[in-house]
Amino acid sequence: MEFKAGFVNILGNPNVGKSTLMNRLVGERLSIITNKSQTTRHRIKGIVNGENYQIIFSDTPGVVKPSYKMQEYMLDFSKSAIIDADIILYVTDTVESNDKNPDFIQKVNASEAPVLLVINKIDLTTPDKLNTLFDRWKELIPRAEIFPISATENFNVDNLYQRILELLPVGEPYFGKDDLTDMPARFFVNEIIREKILLNYEKEVPYSVEVVVEEFKEDDKRINISAVINVERESQKGILIGKQGAALKKVGTEARKDIETFFGKKVFLSLFVKVLKDWRNKENELKQFGYKQL
Repeated sequence: MEFKAGFVNILGNPNVGKSTLMNRLVGERLSIITNKSQTTRHRIKGIVNGENYQIIFSDTPGVVKPSYKMQEYMLDFSKSAIIDADIILYVTDTVESNDKNPDFIQKVNASEAPVLLVINKIDLTTPDKLNTLFDRWKELIPRAEIFPISATENFNVDNLYQRILELLPVGEPYFGKDDLTDMPARFFVNEIIREKILLNYEKEVPYSVEVVVEEFKEDDKRINISAVINVERESQKGILIGKQGAALKKVGTEARKDIETFFGKKVFLSLFVKVLKDWRNKENELKQFGYKQL
């Protein structure tokens, strides 16, 4: 039997469930999930190895009109995912307007890769409304195969997975059979901490945050981690820390528990807050944080 391998890239607008679907397809919690837009900032690969196949799933940032340089680079991640895809999963849902980002949809149409159009959150709609969505998306991306699913309820995800296997090109594996992702351990620590900030703070604060792990020392029993949370203004630093450090302590406790679950061992986590003025618009900082190749 021939071996199959390929890149299955997950694209779409913010908050349609791309990360939830990615985690469901990979079978691991690689992408953080919140109800806030722009939760995913990078391309995150999840690797699934079967007896005669390897699927490299790629979660991408939601497609937005950039307001600052960081969002420009986030959009570049999504555009590049169209170019190198063997299969495109374009994810929408039953809630969003389907006239968003027509320029990006044109790029999807121009790709030669097969397109699987995923309508997520079908548990939140009616059959009549779903039929209307089918017809509209067939107009927008005529060659797409449409899969109605609920990623949270795991409805019809197996059928989507089987179709991916059928479309996967013949080829050699790109990664080792034991690899789960191409991201380093520190990246997932950063993401877990950032997820807790997204969940615990409102307004602009969570969007102005970038986490950097400065120390990651692991032995047989424990991992010692020191991380810096960068914000753009002094006022954000005060909000993040909270009265007598209570807010930051809560974030640290919640993050530590999830990091321990992720790595399967005890974690000692130290968090510090630093002001890095206007970092979302500065080339050097964005390069260092991995938004643009050095």
